[in-house]
Amino acid sequence: MEILILILHVFCGAAGLAIGLGAFASKKRKGLHTLLGNIYRWLFLILSLSAIALSLLNWERLWWFLLIALFSYAFALVGFLAAKLKWRNWLRFHLTGQAGSFIAMATAVLVVNFGSGNIFIWFLPSILGTPIIIWLARQIKAGKRPKYS
Repeated sequence: MEILILILHVFCGAAGLAIGLGAFASKKRKGLHTLLGNIYRWLFLILSLSAIALSLLNWERLWWFLLIALFSYAFALVGFLAAKLKWRNWLRFHLTGQAGSFIAMATAVLVVNFGSGNIFIWFLPSILGTPIIIWLARQIKAGKRPKYS
């Protein structure tokens, strides 16, 4: 059973990275962007649930998966809900939530593939992604980006 959960987890992570890049690259309007965003949301939910299951099955070794899964999914959920419910300043929340969840996913892929002992690998996605998020959020605040309302 554990191997099936792991396969599902790896599939959702790989698909989530591809779909997330597609959503980021697509025009920000109803259509492809929202379709890819919905797929990303479901993939991230399954990814997080599988991480929780893996942590519970291997608690001694993977207890920290539970925390990462919850916090990462919180980013994705905030990003989704901000756009769906059109909160005040929803676009900045949407951007931060979706990009934050993508950074978490990219971090996991790098750590698994290039070693958890390299602290630089743990921070590389944040080092690269955070300035982009800040720049885009400032563009939105300054009205230089579409409101997408």
